Parts: sequence; C-alpha cells; structure tokens
Amino acid sequence: MDNRNRGWFFVLLVAIACLVSVVRADRPGWDQRDVDWLAGPGGRITSVGYPRGGALPLLVGPRDRESAAARRTAPAAGPSASIGLFSVESAVLSNQANVIESPPIAGFVPWIAVAVTDRRGDDSDWVAQAHTSVVGQPLTGNPETDFAIGLFDTGASTHLMSYAAAQRTGVYAADLLTTNTVEIIGATNSTFALVSQPLALFMDGLAAIDANTMTLDDSNMVGQSNVSVVVGDVPPPDMKDLPTAIGSPMSVNFVAAIHNDRPVTVTYDGNDYTSPDIRFYEHGDPDIPGFSSTIPLNLIPSGAMNIQYIPDLEAILEFIFQPGQPSIIVGNLGQSLFFAESVDLRHKAQSAVDKDRFMLDTGAQITVISSGIASRLGLDPANADFEVDIEDATGTITIQPGFYIDSLEIPALGEWLSYTNVPVVLLDVASPEGGTLDGIIGMNLFVGFNLVLRGGGMLGQDPPSLAFERIPAPLAADIAPPEGDGVVDWLDFAAFAQAWLSSSGLPNWNASADLAPPGASDGVVDWLDLAVFAESWLEGAAR
Repeated sequence: MDNRNRGWFFVLLVAIACLVSVVRADRPGWDQRDVDWLAGPGGRITSVGYPRGGALPLLVGPRDRESAAARRTAPAAGPSASIGLFSVESAVLSNQANVIESPPIAGFVPWIAVAVTDRRGDDSDWVAQAHTSVVGQPLTGNPETDFAIGLFDTGASTHLMSYAAAQRTGVYAADLLTTNTVEIIGATNSTFALVSQPLALFMDGLAAIDANTMTLDDSNMVGQSNVSVVVGDVPPPDMKDLPTAIGSPMSVNFVAAIHNDRPVTVTYDGNDYTSPDIRFYEHGDPDIPGFSSTIPLNLIPSGAMNIQYIPDLEAILEFIFQPGQPSIIVGNLGQSLFFAESVDLRHKAQSAVDKDRFMLDTGAQITVISSGIASRLGLDPANADFEVDIEDATGTITIQPGFYIDSLEIPALGEWLSYTNVPVVLLDVASPEGGTLDGIIGMNLFVGFNLVLRGGGMLGQDPPSLAFERIPAPLAADIAPPEGDGVVDWLDFAAFAQAWLSSSGLPNWNASADLAPPGASDGVVDWLDLAVFAESWLEGAAR
C-alpha cells in the first residue's frame, strides 16, 4: 500500500483503542476460557479469565453462580457464540416489570445479509440516497448467492466490507476501489484499508436467506446508493480480515425491528450464524411494531445534515472524480453516532448519575465503562471480578478488567430499564466529539427484549429512539410441541405422560419433561416433575 494516498480520516470505533490495560502474567488461582465475542466493530474478546472455583461468568453474576452452574452450560465459541443469546429467563428478583438481575456478560449478534449493486450518482453528487428496494445492477452474475453476511452495527461510523465479502460480491472484480486508504487505529498499532468508489449497499435480516439453498430473497431489502465504503485489502498472515458491518449512516434512514423471540440460524461458508430476526422499515410504515416503552436517543455530534463521502480534492485537479474518504454522517462535525439520553450507575456507596455519553452499539456484545466512570464508582483494575483478552482490528491483544457493578439504569418513556449485578468491561473508547465515551451500551442488556430502533436525528428528521418490549419468560411445563405454544394443556400432558419414569438414555426420555428440581433437573421424570407440571396446569390459557 505504500504508493496509495493515505488520508487523515480514520475509522472511528472500527477498532477500539484500549487505553486502560492490565498487565497479566499467569494469575495463580484463575482459570481461562476461550470465547469469541464482539467488543464493537473490529474488536473481539478472545478469552475470559475468572477466579478458580467459581463458575465461568457467562450467563450470570457471582451472586447466582453456584446454583446456575448446575443448570446451565456455555455454548461453544464460534461465529454464533453469543453467550445467553436467547436466554430470556433472566433471574428477575422484583415484581417490577423491567428489573433484570445479573444480565449476561455477552449478548446477541445482529447478523444481516448484505448485497451490492453498481448504483451511483453523478461525479458532482456526493450524497447518499436511501432506497426501500434494490436498485442498480448486481456486480456478479449470481446475486442470489453472491451476497455477504455482516453486522447491523450502530457503533460503526461508516460501512465496512471485508476482503472476502468484497471478493464474493464482486467489488474487486468490478474495479470499484480507489487508491485512497483510511487508517484503522488499534490499541498499539494501526492498519490501512481501501476507500471504494460510489456503489450501493442493501440489507435484510437472515430470514431473507433460504437456509436450505443458501439463496437470498432481495424483495424486502432496503439500502443506500452512491455510498463509499471501507474495504479490506488482502489481510497479512498475522492479521484477520476486516469485519463486514453496515454502520450508523444506514441506521439513520430506517427503522429496525429486532425480534429476539424469533432467532434465525443459517450456515454460511461452513460457519453457523444465529441472530434475532431483523426487519427494516421505512419511517412511518404502519407495520412497524409498537412498544410502550422508549429510550430517547441523541445523534451526536448534533447538527447532522446528510450522509456523504468526501471527494479526493487532489484528484479533482487532475479531472479524476473519486471519493477521498468514505461516506459518513456529516454536519457541524462528522461521524455522528447514537447515544442514550441518560444512564445512571451505582456501586456500593458511589454513583455516576445522568451520564449522557453512553453510545448505543448494536455491534458490541458487551457493555463498557470508561476509566472516568470506573474511578467515579470506586473500581480498582487491580482487583477485577473477571478479565477479558480483546483483540483489535490490527491483531493486537490487550487485557481488560471486568467488574460486576451494583446497578445500571436507563431512563425511558414508560418503564425504565433497571439492571442489578451488571457485568461491565473497563475500556476507554474514542468519542466522535473528542476525548472518550462514558461507555458503550451493549447487546447483553437486551437479551430478553424485542427492540425497535428508529433512526433519525439529521436535519428534518425526528429524534432517534429505541423502543423495547420484555419477552415473556417461557412456561416451564410448555413442552409440546417442542418449540412450545404458550399454554400448558393436554398436549403437554400427553408428552409428559409418554416420558413418565424415563431417564437419560431410555427410548422415551424427554429432557423437557425433567422439570424438577427447578433450575437443577435430576435426570429422571418422576413425582417431583409431576408436581411442577400440576402447578403449571393451564398457564397461558385465556381465562
């Protein structure tokens, strides 16, 4: 890349800058477990360390580890290893609707299908155009199979495409790359990626992919044309490919409904991807789900005018018209992202209240607090509850401390979200306004919820918001059909009777019928299980 133009622009939050780090030797009395979690676009948690003798802190906090260890196991690491992905049975210790005890460390991943066409504007037109259907011509002869899987990622200030995805969708073959590059900043290193020519990107949830044929139905895709994106070059042997992520410049134009109660799994290039069912809507569409509680959001920096790329001014002098920097949300300042109106945190006798620099990042499975917030809460990095290894986009790994703080609240119109015993990772992340964020609101806080993210915040748009609805806890005795039907009735009794007095290994064994003791089943279907079943009889039925 030495002969390519290297602009001043860097991709904000593509790689989390790990400014707070803890040097760790082999810690006596601690165990280590490999995981694969997203810590924001370009950053991945590769392992988690925790005190020996305690359960791996994936699904619950330390106050509930002993009982949870007997009833839960962590999924294997991999592209779909979103710990606690659809575990909506969070231990709620209050009758208040949205008090959640011990949310998981890592939440769900919003995977989407991504398609590319050649639609662009005139050389003098730098502004992106939103579309509610696919426009332009595909870059390959087989668009129904030549698509990519990426992240719906509000924490990315621009759109990113991996080298592999750009090859598959035809970006390289169509010669849609400039000679300009952008710098991606890591913890102690940096790397460069390419700036594309204007093109069009379209997205839909994984349900648009036929799981049997792996073909894409693009009839409900939405997207943008005349956008310039960051594209990965051939990754060096010691570095991973860039992620594919559709960032905040797309989010402002559409409404995203994220259904955690309807998980979708597809196998793509040998990897399993599991995601909530995601649907995208035009603002004002009457089919957008309506939820009663809403978190007000701000698009920061404020004053955003449009989405556009920055032209290569030096090339214009030679009558070459191409982007010099990728498309971002621009206005008074560039690279606007979504922030919660207010977040309150408390730990022991300390508090950090009404903080307005917490970014909402759908591309982060974890929740992050800055060193400033950590110091306000009296946290000591040398005495962490757990720790994680974070690998950034440059391949650099740093070790970050994690803590369970007493409470975190997100005020909302309607019912607030109140979390107790909350796992957070201590990490300083650059802010689009300069300095560092107060933190990142990750998807571990929304595992048990369906969401509607309304983009907006630019000139002429309504303010953005995040509406939410709690997913009802599943009925323990709702064992038939296997996926449940929301009521405990004669269908469930028939399945229970068939499994009566069975144990693991017997032909009539049904693990779903092993209901007792609650939370720590004993491997046999007997009178204890019948008592639980009887207590649940006709739950969910209309009265």
